Amino acid sequence: MATTHRAIMISFLLLLPLALAAYETVPQEKKTEVVIEGMVYCQSCDNYGSWSLSKAESIAAAKVSVVCKNQRGQVSFYKVFETDTKGYFFAELEGFKMSNSLWDHPLQSCVVKLVGSPLESCNVMSNVNYGLYGSPLRYESKMLYRKDYDVVIYAAGPLAFRPAQCPAPTHY
Repeated sequence: MATTHRAIMISFLLLLPLALAAYETVPQEKKTEVVIEGMVYCQSCDNYGSWSLSKAESIAAAKVSVVCKNQRGQVSFYKVFETDTKGYFFAELEGFKMSNSLWDHPLQSCVVKLVGSPLESCNVMSNVNYGLYGSPLRYESKMLYRKDYDVVIYAAGPLAFRPAQCPAPTHY
């Protein structure tokens, strides 16, 4: 009888940690973060009036905004982001909430717009890739996988400012 009692007690002690571990590790739903990346350039005077970015130079510290609207057309997210030294922006949409509606998905509800250029020589907004009215997002199959969350990366642009004064084209 004592041996049976002891065997039950040992089995209980061996299984207790497994039971507690299963109780404590309730699976958490993995969050998905949204990021938008892109580039901002100064369009060459040679390409004035076109969408060409041939001979364009990147702009450090340029500002772009990410604007998302819900299915009723109301702004649900707005934030301004700045480009790095190479003209690249990586806009983390912290706080952006996606509902189950397709219309609230970033591809449908968010755009990127030009805000400002730090260059006096190149600070007129152009509509290259719809930078004035809102560049649509593209999904390019980029994801980052983290322990507690995944990051889905969308792309916008490239966007461009242009010089206020371009010399008149010379024809030979």
